[in-house]
Amino acid sequence: MNTPHPANIDIRAALAEAEERYRERNPLSLAQHREACTAMPGGNTRSAIHVDPFPLTIVRGEGARLWDLDGHEYVDFLSEFTAGIYGHSHPAIRSAIQGALDEGLNFGARNTIEARFAAAICERFPSIELVRFTNSGTEANLMAVSAARAITGRPKILVFTGGYHGGVFYFRGHGSPLNAPFEFLLGRYNDFAAVETVVRPHREALAAILVEPMQGTTGCIPAERSFLTGLRALANETGALLIFDEVMTSRLAPGGLQEVHGVLPDLTTLGKYVGGGMSFGAFGGRADLMERFDPRRPDAFQHAGTFNNNVLTMRAGLVGLTQIYTPERASALNASGDDLRGRLNDLVRRHGLAMRFTGLGSMLAVHMTDAAIGCQEDAEKGNAELRDLFYFDLIGRGIWFAKRGMFAMSTALGEDDADKLVEAVEEFAQTRARLFG
Repeated sequence: MNTPHPANIDIRAALAEAEERYRERNPLSLAQHREACTAMPGGNTRSAIHVDPFPLTIVRGEGARLWDLDGHEYVDFLSEFTAGIYGHSHPAIRSAIQGALDEGLNFGARNTIEARFAAAICERFPSIELVRFTNSGTEANLMAVSAARAITGRPKILVFTGGYHGGVFYFRGHGSPLNAPFEFLLGRYNDFAAVETVVRPHREALAAILVEPMQGTTGCIPAERSFLTGLRALANETGALLIFDEVMTSRLAPGGLQEVHGVLPDLTTLGKYVGGGMSFGAFGGRADLMERFDPRRPDAFQHAGTFNNNVLTMRAGLVGLTQIYTPERASALNASGDDLRGRLNDLVRRHGLAMRFTGLGSMLAVHMTDAAIGCQEDAEKGNAELRDLFYFDLIGRGIWFAKRGMFAMSTALGEDDADKLVEAVEEFAQTRARLFG
């Protein structure tokens, strides 16, 4: 019979105490959760925001601040899982939306903004010559993958452990039984030699390679440039299409991580912040590929979607991309993120903790290990109970982020907010150091 390590017993006791304080501190959120459970399974309609023992209910946001049902204030370091890059109720976004509301919704027709928004996207992201809009990143990836299969006439899609490309492309952990019914080949992220082994028997059947230039959901794990260049070469050799899922990572440089690495995919998918905080997705790429969607062609691919060009998203997205998150502002925000991550890693090293912050620019994630992290398997070696304790401690100190350890910065955050996060992590390091063994 295995005897638990004393440090593990202490961690569980500390976590139980932290969860009890969380319950006592948030009675109204608990009551709201119980009520929600009468109409939704688990009180939930979005799996990523569930938190055990119950999630907090947010009632208001302003700038970089959130307030919950029990009246607690938080500095928002999650930014709606990267979608909320403009903070809450940015005046230019509000003005754009109000302008749309004043002129009417749901036209069932073209509007005056969509072509301008599309042109701004094509100008911004190097691989995109033509673009089409969807309502989410999930839809964008579904359309890109389906197009790749139709264009190549092949069935198989190379994806990677730890990958997340939306609700029907979930490859974290053991994956999902609800995934789209495509023929997937599962490769190891950042291990090109292993990928070649997986692909070798299927080279003639490979339609597409779908990859995040940094895996966001699995813990902000950047792809090595050599890995991406290897995938580009593999696509060229096999005739498959390389698809970069930049739904999250497009925020990390003016032209996304494809610009940073100088590796251009055949197709790119976008979502999250690009829609100005509204529901949004897009897929685009080489003109010869995207022209297959031209409805003037007798053999055009069908691509429907009632709200693809909805006026709220078109206006908010155009203003956000061209007036607020300009290339200069993108560079500045991501430099701030690199600085913050450096400060946090210096802090935990100074305390000698088996803990590290990974990521690039304005996206970061905490892992309770000091080992290198290059893939899902590395991330899973971190102490999950310590990470949960870190979550409850920082939430109690007014820092809002994902329980799985993810942070994303917005343009509304200031230097004082970064200082507050560093101070909260410093306090965690001081009070919980003994639990690291």
